Order: sequence, then structure tokens, then C-alpha cells
Amino acid sequence: MARASGILLHPTSLPSPYGIGDLGEDAYRFVDFLAEAEQQLWQVLPLGPTGFGDSPYQCFSAFAGNPLLISPALLAQEGLLPARALEDAPRFPATRVDYGAVIPYKQALLRAAYAHFQQDAPTELRQAFEAFCEQESAWLEDYALFMALKDAHDGDPWNTWADDLVQRAPNALARARHRLREAIQLHKFAQFVFFRQWSALKAYANAKGVRIIGDIPIFVAFDSADAWAHRELFTIDERGELQFVAGVPPDYFSPTGQRWGNPLYRWEVMAAQGYRWWIDRCRMALRLFDLVRIDHFRGFEAYWEVPAHEPTAVNGRWVKGPGLALFQALREALGELPIIAEDLGVITDEVRALRDALGFPGMRVLHFAFVADASSEFLPHNYVRNTVAYAGTHDNDTTVGWFEKLDAETRQRVLDYIGTDGSAIHWDVIRLLMMSVADTVIFTLQDVLGLGSEARMNFPGRAEGNWQWRFTWAQITPEIAARLRKLTRTYGRSVVKQPSAPR
Repeated sequence: MARASGILLHPTSLPSPYGIGDLGEDAYRFVDFLAEAEQQLWQVLPLGPTGFGDSPYQCFSAFAGNPLLISPALLAQEGLLPARALEDAPRFPATRVDYGAVIPYKQALLRAAYAHFQQDAPTELRQAFEAFCEQESAWLEDYALFMALKDAHDGDPWNTWADDLVQRAPNALARARHRLREAIQLHKFAQFVFFRQWSALKAYANAKGVRIIGDIPIFVAFDSADAWAHRELFTIDERGELQFVAGVPPDYFSPTGQRWGNPLYRWEVMAAQGYRWWIDRCRMALRLFDLVRIDHFRGFEAYWEVPAHEPTAVNGRWVKGPGLALFQALREALGELPIIAEDLGVITDEVRALRDALGFPGMRVLHFAFVADASSEFLPHNYVRNTVAYAGTHDNDTTVGWFEKLDAETRQRVLDYIGTDGSAIHWDVIRLLMMSVADTVIFTLQDVLGLGSEARMNFPGRAEGNWQWRFTWAQITPEIAARLRKLTRTYGRSVVKQPSAPR
């Protein structure tokens, strides 16, 4: 990876008059800001349709896009909504997402857009929709049916539906497709619009010299089209009940570990199928993104298996994952893989060996550095080039919030290492990482803006109240862009050629 820097911002955090960040004008304006500050990377996290808790790491599909990210303004520009449909938008909060209000509002707009499409769409757009449905049928048919059935069951999980639907009996599925045909078409239409809007935004970013880093969560949600349609690939029994779930073992941070609840993979079945599902998943990710971060990479070497009946992750065990075999199959099918390995947590020599054999860059998070001595791999003087370094990620507190919560002794260690008084700790940390040997450094927008804990995006282990933060354009000043640009040039992370030194 070439020496570069970038910003982490989920699109839901963008400004928008419609209650949640979307793929419209403000997304293009954010790309312009990145280009002005000479940032080459925008990390967006997963873009899938979210369920309970609004987490992009618990999606209804590993392939679909999130309809909440569709821009109503772009729908109106394309003639899929009359302009008057947007005139009476509710007064949403500007600095957070109120999902309870946003979801029904955006769903109503999509229904109106689909009705308008059915009545007045030009032939060219209809043909494009039909072509999309045909090209994406391998995942789209199951997803649209799954979502239509969830709507018909008031959002209940698929394993609570009628037994013939749980078992996917062909006659039951055929009846459901007939009964719910309009709802199914609506969900297909939403995906068509999402991919159309996202593809245009990504093309604009790439033309501006900005590459997109996306995210593949290693596991999928139990209540997803993937688990329902491909039960044989997961640790789910014939009744639709989980047998084993994913998690991590007890450690310094949690005496009971973390019981995530996702179904685990039946890797032997996937291997027998040539890892076809994973190949399809990565092929989709490489269409959406220029680079892909794989979350919980260590799970490919060995994963923590917890019996589903266990209330915590204490009584689990390590089970070997597919290792090199999976990635060899991916490379044979897709070529070289622009992957970042999220190698945080309990990392063994075997995990490091797998990462290094594949040549993937790992991750370093500065916030983790000061709980150990000078040998900590999270301290910048111990970085290697093939690294993606962060101050903190979406799962961490902001740098300002983190620094304020440190005890006096640890705070002094931070100041001794950085060599400042900490009055602008966020810029101190950005500069420290910019000057490091790591090829790639990423900063959350919250850190660039110097915001405190009120702007934190996610609290791991907390089920609700996450993924709500949004910024406003008043917070991004020309001085911020200029300062970021200067640091980027100073430490050789800009694509702009610097004048050579005089001889």
C-alpha cells in the first residue's frame, strides 16, 4: 500500500435534512473535503441493511445495501419522487440519528418512489432495473423474499415463522412469492436504487483521488437472509435453532468474555463447496470498495466456539478455522486481495503467521499503547510499514474523551511520549501517527474535529444507543482542512508532488 492517510466516517454520520446521512449532496461534499485536505482514503464500515440495535455489523444480508442510506433528494432529481414529497420532512435532530423517527419516514418515501417508478419510469430506467434484478438474482431473490416475509411477520426472526417457511418448503416459498410479490419488488427496487447511488458516489470519489475502504464482518447475523437461505453453511439445526455461537473468551477487559450470538460457519461444508459463498461475498465487497478490512481476522485461524445455551462466553473453546485454504480459493477466483486484517485482541503467533503469509497489513491502535511498557506493538516506534494505524476506531472513545479519562500516571506517560502539554491532544496524536513508518493511517472525523466522548460512535457490548452521531458543516472549517493538508504533505502522505530539495 502506498503511503497515505484518510478519515473514518460511516455515511449515516453525514449531514442531511432527512434525519440520517445518505448518499446525496453531502456525501459528495465530504469527498470534496477529503480531496481538499489531500486525504486519499475514506473508511466507511459496512453498508448493509441494519436490524435491531442499528449496528452495521448485524445486518439482514451480507450482500444487500442499507435502504436508509438512499438519498431522497437524488430520488427527486431522477424523477422518482415529486419535489413536493420532500417539502414536509419532519424536523430531525441535526447531530444524531433518531432511528425510531427516520425508519418509517424513509420507508414511506421509498414506497412512494416505487409507486412513481411503476407508473412513470422511462423505459431506460425500467430496463436498468430488470437487468439489475437478473444480474444480482443469486442473492437478491432470497433477500427480497426474506425481507417481505419479515415485514409480513412484524419483524419477527425467521425461526419463529410457520414451519414450512422455516424449512423453506418449495410450495410454501412459491405461495409466499405470489402473495408478497409487490413487497418483494419494492425491496428489489430499494436495492437497485442503493447500488445506483453508491456506484455514482464511489466513481466520483475515485475521480477525486479518494479510495474507499469498506468492511466485511467475519460473521453474519442469525436473523439474516444468509442464515435463512443457506442454513447448511452455519451451526443451525434442522429446527432453525442455533447450536453454537461466536464470541471471544474472558480477558483483562471482561471476566465473562463476549457472547456475540452470531452463528458460526460449518467450514467443512464451505470447503466442500469450494468456498463459493465466501467468494461471492468478497466479489461483492470488491465491487463496492477499493480496499476491504476483514473484521476479527483471527477467527480464520481459530475462533471461539460457545454452545448456544450458554449465557456467557466463559464455557467456550478454540476451534481451528480454514486458514490459508480459504484465502487461496479467494485468490484463485478473484486475484490479489486488497485486504486489511483486523488483527486486534488475543493474537497468537499462528494468527501473525497467517497474516504475514498472505501479506495483509495488520492494525495498530494508539489508544491501546499505554497500558504496557515501551515494547508495546501499539506504540508508533514499534510499527512496521505494512500497517494501518489508528488513534482509535469506531469502537473506541474519541481521542479527547480517552485522554480526559486517563489516570494521572498514564496521562503523564502519554505526554512524555508525545512531547507536548496535551492542550491539543487530538492534533498531537494525528501528527504522531502521520510521522510514523506505517504506510496507512486513519483518523475518525471526531478526532479531526477534536470532539469529546459525546461524539463516540459505538460502545461494544451495549445493545442500544450506538451509531447515532452526526456532524454538521459548521464544524468543518477551512483551517481544519488546511492543517490536515499541511501534516499530510509534511509527512509524505499526499499525492501532491513536493518540490525537491535544492542541490
